[in-house]
Order: sequence, then structure tokens, then C-alpha cells
Amino acid sequence: MTLAEAAGHTGARFPADHASAEIIGVASLAEANPGDLSFYGNPRYLGACRKSRATAILVPEGFGDSIAAIPLEVKNPAEAFAAILPFFTPPPIVRAPGIHPTAVVAPSATIGADCHIGPHVVIEDHAIIGPRCILESGTFVGMHTTLGSDCHLHPRVTMRERCTIGNRVVLHCGCVIGSDGFGYELRDGQQVKIPQTGIVQIDDDVEIGANAAVDRARFGRTWIRKGTKIDNLVQIGHNVTVGEHSVLCSQVGISGSTRIGSYVTLAGKVGLSGHIEIGDRSMIGAMSGLAKNVPSDTVMFGAPAQPIRQYKENYALLKNIRKLYDRVKALEAAQPKA
Repeated sequence: MTLAEAAGHTGARFPADHASAEIIGVASLAEANPGDLSFYGNPRYLGACRKSRATAILVPEGFGDSIAAIPLEVKNPAEAFAAILPFFTPPPIVRAPGIHPTAVVAPSATIGADCHIGPHVVIEDHAIIGPRCILESGTFVGMHTTLGSDCHLHPRVTMRERCTIGNRVVLHCGCVIGSDGFGYELRDGQQVKIPQTGIVQIDDDVEIGANAAVDRARFGRTWIRKGTKIDNLVQIGHNVTVGEHSVLCSQVGISGSTRIGSYVTLAGKVGLSGHIEIGDRSMIGAMSGLAKNVPSDTVMFGAPAQPIRQYKENYALLKNIRKLYDRVKALEAAQPKA
């Protein structure tokens, strides 16, 4: 692909005298070699952009920095790079419609048109699988569970009884939907299980990563709303609600009955206690621990989490605590003894 052809696929502007430059691959800024196309979209990677050996780099419009590579100015470098990727990567795997001979499908289950049901899939009584769904090997769908259209369940996904997911939902390997909520009461010196009788509801266009777990409600529903994206190894407790288009990064843990608003970001390893509310568009920084409600449009950080400005002020004081301690000790030592 020539640079001019790459620009044609992305709408990029570039120096006209480089139109015939050849692009033979794609790579990150750090790993690119001559002949590769890369992209720069985050100021923190400006140093890597300057040092990159790529032949050309997709950069934001108005980019004025001097770099060795040929700059291709686009509105959104990441989106433009995604448009180029299919020309240099293998085509996506296509799963042919049909039911594998080793799959176990209950007679009362309903399978929509053009579904792919892979090896050793189990679909129990009265389950409903919408059209064009892909259920890869070893997946389990429990009784009375419903899947909408165009869902993709990767190998070893477990969907337990009476849960429901919408359209175009993607569940990655080992994901568990509808496991029992973690509820016990201490009676006569023993932990007695509280029945978990509710469901999990997952709305349209949700994607959940590998080995994540979403617990069924004690009663009612645990609800993941439209467009939310959940990373690997996330634990969502019973009766939690996650609003639309939120992002939950790896190893987030959410205790029961917490309500998370729309467009919320929970960074890696955030822990939320139960029965709290996180307002819309809030962001909780990595490894923060949160035990109280958060208003909308708030950035929190730390353990215990606090507003980001307050955290920065306190952290600046904490860094100087050794100096302050030494000064106090020196002042005490200089005082005449009684």
C-alpha cells in the first residue's frame, strides 16, 4: 500500500512529495520499523513518536512537532489506524451456521436462524437463542435463559438459569453470568446461605471480558445496561446496577446493591463497598477503595478514595512528613531541659 492509498482510506493529509512511499505493515510507535505505519494520539507518547522508526505516523490535525516519520494528519489517529488494520492483518474467523454433533441441545430449547453451536455446548430446557448467535465450544446456557440476536459467547462461557442478555452482546472466555450472589447470615455459630433467587439482565451492546463474574440478584435483578464494557477478571456482586456506556477495567470488585451511573469509569483494581451510588460521568482512579456515595462528574482517587484535588494536596503533605518529623525532633532536642 502506498502512502497515498493509506491516506485515501483514512482521509489523511500528508506531504504530497511522499505519495509513493510504501507501507508494508503496521506497528506501535516503539516497535515500528521502516515500512510500517503507526499512530500517535496521546501526548504522553510524544517522546516515542519522535524516536519511532516508522515510515509514517497518523497524527492529530494541527500536529506541528518535528518527527522523523512522515506525518499523516487525521481527525482521530486511533480510528484511522483501526481503518487501516484490516489491510495488514488476517481476516476475522467466520463460524459457519450449524449445530455440532457433540452439542447437547434440549428439545424444548429454541435456536434462531443461522446460529453456530460449537462442540460440547450445552443448552438446557426452554432456553432461547436468538438469530445469528455464536456459541463456541464448551459454553453452557441454563434453563429459561434468553439470548438476543447476534451475540457471541466465546469458549467456556457459563450462562446460568433464567438470565437474559440483549442483542450484540459479547462474552469472552470463561465469563460466568448468574452465579449465586455472596450472601450468608451467621446463625448459631454457622454461616447459613441466603437463597439467591433473582436474575442477571445484560442489555444490548455490552462486552464482558475473560473470567469476569456477574452474580445473580438475591431477588430482582443484577443489571448491566446498554453499551457498557467490562474488562477481564471483574467481579460484580448481586443486585448491582451498572449504567449505560460505563467502563470497568480489570480486577474491579463491586459489592452488592451498589448503583453505578452512566458513562462512569472505574480504573483497574477499584473496590466499591455495597449499597453506595456513583453518579454519572464520574471517574474512580486505579486501586482506589470507595465506601461512600459519589456525586456526578466527580474524580476520586486513593484508599479511602477522596476527590482528586484533595488527594493531591494530602499526598504533597505526606511526602514531606519525614522532613517535618526531623524538624520537630531537632527543635525538641534544642530546647533546654527542665
